Amino acid sequence: MSLLKINIFRRNYCEPPPFIPIHLSGGAWGCLLIVTLFLSCTPKSTADKSSDVAIDSLQLQYAEGFDVLYHSQYKEVIVYSPWKKGEVYARYFLVKNKETQTPDNGQKVVVPIKSLAATSVTHFEFLSLLDKINSLTAVCSPHLIYNKAVLKKFNEGKLTDLGDAFNVNVEKTLQLKPEAVMMSGYNQNDPYSQRVSQAGIPVILNVEWMEKSLLARAEWIKFVAAFYNKERIADSVFNAVSANYESIKAKAANVKVKPRIVAGNSFRGTWYMPSGRNYMAKLYTDAGANYFYRNDTTAGSLPLNVETVLKNFSDCDVWLNCNFNSLSELQNADTKHTLFKAFKQKQVYNFNNRLLPSSANDFWESAVARPDLLLSDVIAILHPELLPGYKFTYTKKLE
Repeated sequence: MSLLKINIFRRNYCEPPPFIPIHLSGGAWGCLLIVTLFLSCTPKSTADKSSDVAIDSLQLQYAEGFDVLYHSQYKEVIVYSPWKKGEVYARYFLVKNKETQTPDNGQKVVVPIKSLAATSVTHFEFLSLLDKINSLTAVCSPHLIYNKAVLKKFNEGKLTDLGDAFNVNVEKTLQLKPEAVMMSGYNQNDPYSQRVSQAGIPVILNVEWMEKSLLARAEWIKFVAAFYNKERIADSVFNAVSANYESIKAKAANVKVKPRIVAGNSFRGTWYMPSGRNYMAKLYTDAGANYFYRNDTTAGSLPLNVETVLKNFSDCDVWLNCNFNSLSELQNADTKHTLFKAFKQKQVYNFNNRLLPSSANDFWESAVARPDLLLSDVIAILHPELLPGYKFTYTKKLE
């Protein structure tokens, strides 16, 4: 591609990054400046100039679940199946107007999107960092929303309540007629997305929750950005966050003592523990923890009985991500919890520091896009000497 065509291409698909108010440490801003200048919308390759062959692609560092390819007349967004290796889960062709010709093996979406229904709270922080909260027209389960701007819109009657995310109201969606619906994708057929798509409303399937690391999840801001022509801003934000994450991670890389940890808690007789390929297990390792299942090769969560957990974790130093708000509440739920060393020494922590009375928890919202803050929390627990005077963002100690 000629220099002139590249410049025209970038003007068509990318916008210059504005000032992003993110608090970063050390040399992260220097990394951000370099990355913004050299990586934003950097082509991975150039190819045939025909409209059916990609001539550019979005730069990705960690995410494996999607790709954005740039053709001469449209953008192609591919979502890969996390459950069937090598299989395309969804494909979208992003165009400036409906008349643009695209292949017939995907869904056409006119961009930038001006009205979006989002069924998961995990999408809000991405929209916020891209300054696109104003595009939201509908949400699900408003009592679970923590984001102040989204709550304000809902309380002012500017957002439609589409019901539960696992039972979305089709009729309300069709009456509202958003330009697109974004929802989390699962390994099953979804009648809601099928009916909405048949009515001509694109359903954008987001599977960031199946990535193997926190940084890979956070990089899905670039996926969201593609539908708003905000890729360059997404690059800037993500590169700042990832640089901060790596800088903080380096602090814990050479610690001599790695505290043993237990994570989660029993729920209806089953204790769900992060598997070795789970992004939470990766977080604990990056924070300098000694995690029993760190070498496990499975993905998702490990369903364990309490007896197995007691056998392998009863002498752990710290208990993380315990979904209770006090030690007495934890004890009342199951007296076996008192047998853990971490309970006896009052070293139990949850991720409920930003919890509203409605049960909305910012851990499920902004932490998806800000893993650097979550990593800092865990390092401050395990190695407080590395971050003196640190104040928790998502974490709270049980008393």
